[in-house]
Amino acid sequence: MSEQRVLVVGGRIENVRKAKEQGLGVVYLQQPGQFTPEHASLVDAALLVDYTDWSVTEPLVAAAHRAYGFTSVVTTTEAGVEPAGRISDLLGLGGVSHEVAHLLRDKLSMRRHLAATAPSVSVAAEEVGDRESLTAFGSRHGYPFIVKPVDGIGSLGLQLVESADRLDEVWETITRLRHSDHQFARFFPLDRFLMEEYVSGPELSVEAFTFAGRHVVVAVTEKLTYDNFVELGHVVPARIAAADEAAVVECVTTFLDAVGVVSGPSHTEVRLSERGPRVIESHNRPGGDRIRDLVEEAYGFDIERYTVAWPGGGLPALDERPAPLRSAATRFLGAEPGTVTAVEGLEAARALDGVVDVDLPVEPGSVVRPLRSSWDRLGQVIAVAPDADAAVALCEKACATIRVTTEPGTADPAG
Repeated sequence: MSEQRVLVVGGRIENVRKAKEQGLGVVYLQQPGQFTPEHASLVDAALLVDYTDWSVTEPLVAAAHRAYGFTSVVTTTEAGVEPAGRISDLLGLGGVSHEVAHLLRDKLSMRRHLAATAPSVSVAAEEVGDRESLTAFGSRHGYPFIVKPVDGIGSLGLQLVESADRLDEVWETITRLRHSDHQFARFFPLDRFLMEEYVSGPELSVEAFTFAGRHVVVAVTEKLTYDNFVELGHVVPARIAAADEAAVVECVTTFLDAVGVVSGPSHTEVRLSERGPRVIESHNRPGGDRIRDLVEEAYGFDIERYTVAWPGGGLPALDERPAPLRSAATRFLGAEPGTVTAVEGLEAARALDGVVDVDLPVEPGSVVRPLRSSWDRLGQVIAVAPDADAAVALCEKACATIRVTTEPGTADPAG
């Protein structure tokens, strides 16, 4: 086994592969159902438990540390950031603390913290109490405003409150969601909700890596969304003016300082409003939706590899932001709700010059749910081109080549 070992919390198999490629030993902490034979062939040891249950995880991790002596703990998954912070604190590993990880996970705590430390990058926000709290917030801050879960992810439960006439409907939706049992409720419960000022303008995300307190913005990603805020695609680099990009970078570095991110990756979502950029939310992990792959394709920087290996000293710190090599884009695939009866055009889409990947894990018999959150999307296309417009156009061409046929009336109406 390697003398340098890392504890990897959850995440895709690439985490483990890249750690091994960097010469690291791996102790793997994962949900039991997510462990595969390939994991078994790569890791030095595996702890297969619900790692979000600290009463179970704490003694196991402490014992594993005595036995294997790992020197860092890392994660690339949202469910893993708070456990990783607790482990770092428990063992003195020097990563992002649980306090900071929780601040980023709990959107209400983040808003309250920013109100005191960096109000220029934030917006007004309050917790939803009873039905009248919605009326009071609208009276104080105007319409539209946003309602979303404090502990949510993937746009699930996010609502745009356009006028006072919609408040009864919004309250009914909150009540229904509080009693729902969605597929990831164990990790992202829908019990508390947040109201915050609506920010208009282009949606962006900032992919950064922090080296001993020094933030390096690697990429600014342009978001493409459906009307219900679920992302339909991403483009790297974003198609915005240089002055706007500089303002976004300054906003995010101010934010990361304010919340106390001292090391590792971050994915910060921003809206570029008429008053300047405002932070929507942030995560101390690489971006999802395979944004990490877009960044690598466009900039040659593997943020996932740096996440797992930089704490162990095997990679050099970036002195400055890397120069773009080309553009990369992704577009998500969808279909009418129902049961899939046919999937056509996959190979033709994959054969298009510049298409990097077509990921569509559905087949006849699969169920397509109504598009209410990121988890309801079917798959995605990733493409590269010399510029962003061409990369987006290629994604659209590939998506148009693929046809997923469904039989209506058989999708789960609950989503």
